Amino acid sequence: MKKNYLAYPYILWLFAFILIPLFLVLFYSVSSKDSSMLTLDNYKRFFDPIYIQVFVRSVNLSLIATLICLVIGYPVAWIIANMEPAKRNFWVLLFVVPMWMNFLLRTYAWMTILENTGIINTLLEKFGFQSLNLIYNSQAVVLGMVYNFLPFMVFPIYSILVKIDKNLLEAAQDLGADKKSVFMKVIFPLSLPGVLSGAIMTFMPAVSTFAISRLLGGGKVTLIGNVIEQQFLLVNDWYFGSALSIIMMGFILIFVYILRKVEKDDEERSIF
Repeated sequence: MKKNYLAYPYILWLFAFILIPLFLVLFYSVSSKDSSMLTLDNYKRFFDPIYIQVFVRSVNLSLIATLICLVIGYPVAWIIANMEPAKRNFWVLLFVVPMWMNFLLRTYAWMTILENTGIINTLLEKFGFQSLNLIYNSQAVVLGMVYNFLPFMVFPIYSILVKIDKNLLEAAQDLGADKKSVFMKVIFPLSLPGVLSGAIMTFMPAVSTFAISRLLGGGKVTLIGNVIEQQFLLVNDWYFGSALSIIMMGFILIFVYILRKVEKDDEERSIF
């Protein structure tokens, strides 16, 4: 019983910084500055075509960034997982070190690389090529998402791949399976939980980001995170901003539920 007291600080933290703020956001989302009555008008405003368009853009760019992170991150995780332990730890450290740097500083660094007078365009002009429009567009925003959130895809996949029993791979090869069959029928199914976890950890911050789209999008690529930020800081409409926050949270929970359901169904098929 005495050990239960160790959980009290966490419970206090949970109430003070998670549950109470979440309740306040939910309360604001059904409130109005013009009336003391609870209302759903803030949620109805979300269905304005302008906000729907911003929401769809946010989801599309986030899904693209998540897919790119998967395409890049899976081979990287596989290569690192098959290295010797000493080399493996070194390469894992290389992925961790940039995350020690401030998120905004990492994004600002890409601005100096992509802007019209940045490193890439300066080199192109030096060699006689025409400068390119590399910043303040959707592609730059996706690039920023991939750069900042790629480790969130690599580490979950790596943590699964490094634990795969090598005897399973040798057994599959002894039974006549080629490298492609071993990967498709043994390695990838076993690593699917890491893929789904990586997809969740990458998609969630990508779909709700506002700093990347504000810096690399230059105000030309507005995402739902930017709209929420504007409602709180510029428009001073906490009611609609809270409603958008609740909608985004609900959407992310649905996305997580679907991926977890896919993972569970895949595990059941692998058993039978």
